[in-house]
Amino acid sequence: MRIGFIGAGKVGFSLGRYLKENEYTVSGYYSKSMASAEDAAKFTETKRYNTMKQLVEVSDVLFLTVPDGEIPVVWERLKEIDLNNKIICHTSGALGSEVFSDMKNQNVYGFSVHPILAISSKYESYKDIKSAFFTIEGSREKIDEVADIFRKCNNKVQIIDSSEKIKYHVACSIVSNFAVTLADIAKEMLEECGFDDKTVFEAMGPLISKNADNIVRKGTIEALTGPIERGDVQTVEKHMSVLSGEELLLYKSLARRTLRLAKEKNPERNYNNMMGVLE
Repeated sequence: MRIGFIGAGKVGFSLGRYLKENEYTVSGYYSKSMASAEDAAKFTETKRYNTMKQLVEVSDVLFLTVPDGEIPVVWERLKEIDLNNKIICHTSGALGSEVFSDMKNQNVYGFSVHPILAISSKYESYKDIKSAFFTIEGSREKIDEVADIFRKCNNKVQIIDSSEKIKYHVACSIVSNFAVTLADIAKEMLEECGFDDKTVFEAMGPLISKNADNIVRKGTIEALTGPIERGDVQTVEKHMSVLSGEELLLYKSLARRTLRLAKEKNPERNYNNMMGVLE
């Protein structure tokens, strides 16, 4: 199996190097930036191709590691080339395989292959992919073949239906992006209490790390602690007394969802007073 990459950014660099180190044949790179393709080829000890057609001819599997908005554009160009029996993958978390329109008419097998991982470095992130969980969606005929690429690297794989792709990406965004947003809200509050840029993260760091570890090890229900879980109405009322506007609305929204978890954790506990406070 020969694997080629169209696009030579952080994902293309990282995934190519990772697959090469796991003894897959990486045919090389094509990019509209020849310099980027050359750098990726050097980094992976493969080859840069001057045209998309050249790369297609020497590849059985093609990964489109380009920005989401470029995937349909690249696909339209690819359709002008003989793609018979090729496997075409993109790595977008939000888009499904349906972006490869008319793939059946092209005798092509299309997939979205998404690592649940923040890839932030061209030259370092490949080391982190070994611990990544991959989500795959696409043509049923060859989906196991694509999944096996990563299973053979000892990655865990989840196959999902295309209709669930957006909901899946929302979940990833909540865990990744919105967790940062919540930390930033807490950071601003701590700065109002006198913490500076350095001490605020020194203070929050152990709490964030331990909480994340508990969630992974125990699950969300068992990891839940705090005043809502304890039924401490007075503390929750004090919290809300120092908040206003959007912050108060956000607190109440999150608190109501937290209360739902608390009820699951402690079904024998009476949370009626807490419910009244959060209405």
